[in-house]
Amino acid sequence: MTEETRTDETQTETAPAIEDDSAKKVIRLSVGQEITGKVKQVTDFGAFIDIGAGRDGLVHISELTVGRVTNVKDIVEEGQNVTVWIKRLNRERNRISLTMISPDTRTIRDLQEGELVEGIVTRMVPYGAFIDIGVGTDALLHVREMGSNYVEKPEDVVEIDERLEVRIITLNRRRRHIDVSIKGLREEPEAEEADSAGAEADSGEDAEGQVVDKFENVEVLSPMELAFKRAMEAGGEEVALPKSSRRRRRRQHRARSEQAEIIQRTLNTMRE
Repeated sequence: MTEETRTDETQTETAPAIEDDSAKKVIRLSVGQEITGKVKQVTDFGAFIDIGAGRDGLVHISELTVGRVTNVKDIVEEGQNVTVWIKRLNRERNRISLTMISPDTRTIRDLQEGELVEGIVTRMVPYGAFIDIGVGTDALLHVREMGSNYVEKPEDVVEIDERLEVRIITLNRRRRHIDVSIKGLREEPEAEEADSAGAEADSGEDAEGQVVDKFENVEVLSPMELAFKRAMEAGGEEVALPKSSRRRRRRQHRARSEQAEIIQRTLNTMRE
């Protein structure tokens, strides 16, 4: 068997593979393979890596790290030795796609809505807290997702560097946006009795659900009653008008008629 025949058989057995034309040999490559290479060229969209296969591989800007990258030179520079993994092989176009993200690393592409993950609170904002869940993009825990009860400030529920379990509720991989919630994942403090009583007062109901009139014992005078009272007090007489009550409300019509008659007699007396 000739040298040329052995080479052709090797290409068939090790496909996919990249052929080095200068050395006339086959470099065995496979998807997921770890390789050490040198950065040969840095561009706006990524970096070309010399992996010794006769064809440079490309690490796209999105494959430099799990986080968002705005400038490739912030991550790599020409001449730097880097560890890469083969992401895709295209024999037809003789292209090698590489990644600097280890295959064992979780990314936003691995997440699913409804999934429970652990994270650490990294920073606070007035409307919530950001949680590092280990995928290079911090998730937002909004105050409305911090509990079933009203939360005024995120500091009332979580604190910086706190480790907690969260549930993914919204996931936008293209925009790299993640929303999480802790509802139902931790015990929530019970509302204080004072707050409960205040809520009952605001709603106008007592503990038994009955309507409570907060002004039932407050004396409220109509314009005519006020004029009558002032007229009598000006004459040196003290007047005690009936207070508002449930009984008065039941006799409202009769009391109104009696008061009108008294006021009319008083006004007639004052005219004389």
